[in-house]
Amino acid sequence: MVLNAIIVLLAYLLGSIPSGLIVGKVFYGKDIREHGSGNLGGTNTFRTLGVKAGMAVTVADILKGTLAASLPLLLGADVHTLLVGIFAVIGHMYPVFAGFRGGKAVATSGGVLLAYVPILFLFTLIFFFISLYLTKYVSLSSILTGFVAFISSLFTQDLPLILVVAVLATFVIYRHRENIQRIRKKTEPKITWL
Repeated sequence: MVLNAIIVLLAYLLGSIPSGLIVGKVFYGKDIREHGSGNLGGTNTFRTLGVKAGMAVTVADILKGTLAASLPLLLGADVHTLLVGIFAVIGHMYPVFAGFRGGKAVATSGGVLLAYVPILFLFTLIFFFISLYLTKYVSLSSILTGFVAFISSLFTQDLPLILVVAVLATFVIYRHRENIQRIRKKTEPKITWL
């Protein structure tokens, strides 16, 4: 039980590593929370610092989820990978290292899937980019990908996966509630690089 608690705490702390803040301050001398949407995730990094920085932050945020979800296997604990992954995503959304102002759960949720069921991660990644190419909205593509991940999980008959993907998709939708309003008002910015 003590090891499980330590792993959950480590997962939260890993998720709390503010990739966007680190990349922005170290390499660009900018706090991206003071620019664009004020969000610490990959999308705001793309908008504020460019494609190279955005890709670096997105990959880092994915790997946070993957590493955190892999902790039970790495440390020989009996806590479920997906449960640990949820705490990494919570850390990403509400990071202790960045005043509890974090990202929108998309990349780190993907990283959790990558650790547990790589084929679902790959499928949702492909879907995300197809949706992004067609709509030009990162936020809408993220929400649609959450729905598709949940529907896809139903075919696995893996109850823990189904439940956790439902939770992660809910996180993604909740964190994009302002984007949903902007999409309805046609004020949500579109990408120009794809």
